[in-house]
Amino acid sequence: MERETPATPIAALPAEDSENVQALMRRFALELAESGVRVAGVTQMRGADSAGRSRIFLRDIASEAEFVISQDLGPGSVACNLDTSGLAMACASVEHAARAGAGLIVVSKFSKQEAERGGLCDAFRAAMAAHVPVIAAVSPHFREEWRRFAGPLAEDVSPTREALLEWWSRARVSA
Repeated sequence: MERETPATPIAALPAEDSENVQALMRRFALELAESGVRVAGVTQMRGADSAGRSRIFLRDIASEAEFVISQDLGPGSVACNLDTSGLAMACASVEHAARAGAGLIVVSKFSKQEAERGGLCDAFRAAMAAHVPVIAAVSPHFREEWRRFAGPLAEDVSPTREALLEWWSRARVSA
């Protein structure tokens, strides 16, 4: 009899309060890492670069490497300032970790780039292919695209440590 491959559990956190959700995911991941779980992935942060300009970056949970994903387009610019090269490097880092045996993957968010099947979509796919549980923030503007992308694998989880612990207790059993 052929054994059924387990589904990859995905915790989908609402990202309306992005800064707090990103901090929660990071704290939770680091807590699990301290308990011996091999955690990988990226969370989004805001900060200043060496010239003092405001930047958005993704910070790798395991290595603390920073991938700048915004660029300075000059004063008065209203164009999208996403730096896709930084996003691609962060995605590659997460993909590698998923294939290398991570026990949990954290993906900063599912938003516009991912809704268009770019951004960190390959990181999600790598985690799913490796059957590694995933925690991700989901932009409220792209909930329908998220549902089409993740389908029944995703479970909406309240953005609290307690809810994540409850999800994790179920996820590690099914993974």
